[in-house]
Amino acid sequence: MMAAAAFVFIYYTTWALLLPFFDASSPIHDLFPPREWAIRLPAFLLVVGLTGIGLFIGSTVVKENRKKAQKARLRTA
Repeated sequence: MMAAAAFVFIYYTTWALLLPFFDASSPIHDLFPPREWAIRLPAFLLVVGLTGIGLFIGSTVVKENRKKAQKARLRTA
């Protein structure tokens, strides 16, 4: 996992930060997608990740409230 993380870090850093310093006709540009995706991809992943976390927290809160309501009903019955 550390090797994969290191590879992704080096690839993304080269893509986003170092690629503008190479000439546009350089063959290194063929190894990377268009630079606009260097912003779009992480932004998309951030939105998807935060949505997943929000859904998980929301479903947990709803389940806990249902359990509390059911316990309250059993006490009064």
